[in-house]
Amino acid sequence: MTSALHLNAVVLPGSEPTDLWIVDGVVTHEPVAGAETLVTGAFVLPGLVDAHCHIGLGVEGGVDDDTARAQAAADVAVGVMLVRDCGVPRDTRFLAEERNAPRIVHAGRHVARSRRYIRHAAAEVEPEGLVEEVRRQARAGDGWVKLVGDWIDRSVGDLAPSFPAEVVREAIAVAHDEGARVTAHCFGEQSVAEIIEAGVDCIEHGTGLDDEHIAMMAERQVALVPTLINLANFPVYAQQGAAKFPRYSAHMLDLHARRHETIGKAVEAGVPVYSGTDAGTVIKHGRTIDEIEELARVGGVEFALGAASWRARTWLGADNLSEGASADLVVYADDPRRDLSTLHRPTHRILRGVLLTDD
Repeated sequence: MTSALHLNAVVLPGSEPTDLWIVDGVVTHEPVAGAETLVTGAFVLPGLVDAHCHIGLGVEGGVDDDTARAQAAADVAVGVMLVRDCGVPRDTRFLAEERNAPRIVHAGRHVARSRRYIRHAAAEVEPEGLVEEVRRQARAGDGWVKLVGDWIDRSVGDLAPSFPAEVVREAIAVAHDEGARVTAHCFGEQSVAEIIEAGVDCIEHGTGLDDEHIAMMAERQVALVPTLINLANFPVYAQQGAAKFPRYSAHMLDLHARRHETIGKAVEAGVPVYSGTDAGTVIKHGRTIDEIEELARVGGVEFALGAASWRARTWLGADNLSEGASADLVVYADDPRRDLSTLHRPTHRILRGVLLTDD
């Protein structure tokens, strides 16, 4: 093993080959004597991003350390090197010391209405407790708070906002005062409209978006992480509730039927859209390539790659292989812009400057 590596490659989204060197875990564009040439004529993606992921969460709530490690390793195996944790019920900062774990931007716990979310996953509060809980989670995370904007309300038999709009507005303002951005889970129409108007920074899922609020998101540059591979499960969720909640079931099927049209309108309007899988409960870890393929259906291949790499990294404050940046990258023999299936065949994965192996 040498102390430095040399790569000759096209670094996406660029089009011309360039030379870069990796030494002491970081990238340099200055030649390093004695470096081992790893590849020539290759293609490089800045490390992939899963912008909606739950390393540390399982169907019964928080998972043990070994399970969290396995979840992290499954993501790294497909080239994911940066994750925005969108809410977990346990502390996973120990993974920062793990060789085979992505960098994680933490968001604390989900903040949800009492008894209106997945059991054991969220910090559950009533409206009068929302503001202080958001303040608490803002201080616990790395600049993000995750709000559950809507869920099924059994008293009405359908999706309904979790909290009154005026309380949500106050909670978002408090998060901003604490230096944190707020993202919100929203399936239905009412919650997403109210939460965008309240000043949220990002929407998860967004199936209830209308043209007016898509335009508002584009104007304000409110991000959208649609988690398309999770939206594909809406018919399952609808079937689960069909007998007791037929209105909810029909609503979920309708949202599912127009999901690609809705997200496509957001892309066309200029909403910043990023790739996220929602891995952690229903969705298994390591499915980022599936999400990229789904995004390509609504925005094209280069758009989808940027949503899962260079644009997402910039959004989350990570470098894109500039001078002195951490060497987090994936190498391919062929250009994934020509064939997305190339993403399944990386020749090398380098994380924190370390060449990873499959063992």
